[in-house]
Amino acid sequence: METFLGYARPDGSVGIRNHVAVIPSVACANGVVAAIARVLPDVVPLYHGHGCGRAAEIPLHTRVLVNLGRHPNCAAVLVVGLGCEVLKAEGIARAIAETGKPVDYFNIQECGGSRRSATKGIEIAAEMLRAAGRCERRPFPLSRLILGLECGGSDAFSGITANPAVGLASDWLVDRGGTVLLTEDTEMIGTSPILERRAKTPAVAGEIKTMIADAERLTHDLLGPLAPFVIAPGNMDGGMSSIREKSLGCIVKAGSRTITQVTDYGEVPAEKGVVLMRGPGYDTESIAGVAAAGAQFVLFTTGRGNPIGFPTVPVLKVASTAKLYRAMEDDMDINAGAVLEGKRLAAVGDEIVALIREVADGRKTKAEINRQDGIVCLYTRHPAF
Repeated sequence: METFLGYARPDGSVGIRNHVAVIPSVACANGVVAAIARVLPDVVPLYHGHGCGRAAEIPLHTRVLVNLGRHPNCAAVLVVGLGCEVLKAEGIARAIAETGKPVDYFNIQECGGSRRSATKGIEIAAEMLRAAGRCERRPFPLSRLILGLECGGSDAFSGITANPAVGLASDWLVDRGGTVLLTEDTEMIGTSPILERRAKTPAVAGEIKTMIADAERLTHDLLGPLAPFVIAPGNMDGGMSSIREKSLGCIVKAGSRTITQVTDYGEVPAEKGVVLMRGPGYDTESIAGVAAAGAQFVLFTTGRGNPIGFPTVPVLKVASTAKLYRAMEDDMDINAGAVLEGKRLAAVGDEIVALIREVADGRKTKAEINRQDGIVCLYTRHPAF
């Protein structure tokens, strides 16, 4: 049996990182969370811009923040609230605590302000870090892995080199009982018949059709006659002409295996195999969604170059051209552009598989080394949904 070295969590999940996360329940608590992180650089702050107002989004944002705290890459979690917000720190903490991992929370207004709150948070998080340091890796089957897929700053070569190579790695993991999570439903427009044929059941095929039809309807509602060209300026500069062209390249990241389920944004899949997740094409929002869905790591293909990572999840960057790889070598993990210079696509796929295994065992990605964490960018749905 093929294995990786992971961290066992009390709820039976397995992490490939061992973070202590500090989550603000509302953006107003970001400053206190930052103060804690300045003193304790080993904690992972999950800054975001929501938690109050936008009442329609509160259930969605609650699920995402709770699932980020439940994530197997987190050994312990501290939730910092303000006290008067809609999305309460206590509720988030109690939901995360159901996993059995160490969780604590407090509200700034009840602690006497930001300085006293920071002092309290530092004491709590320091003890969590000490406890997390006692966790040890042990072998687990590859079937326990969930791999998130992402593309950003794509170019005309993404669908020729990087995405097909990632698709080979996706097939490799699914064949070993693992899960591959593909999102960005706007970047599936025009591919519904292809994906429906891969569905496990007629019901799943129907869900695929509905998801992509909803995404296409949304683009038409927002852009009218320009809907077929809902791609970024950088995509066009990189040689792409339409969303359908981009979509045909995007979906090959998920390989060729059976699609077993369609999930909502930030929802943990119940099935193994290839899972499609509703979600936007905006990179930072979609990475947050696959992280909340439990993906322990993300394969991110790029043609124009994007260095962004995620606070609690390793992001592996796959460059579509050797030119990009050489220009941003400090940010790119894999040079899929070698295919254009004569290397076999299968060999690049093998290289990605080897890196997946090393990262699962603890090797840091370029985004981790560079601390390209960004913030947790939570999805804000269009009113049509």
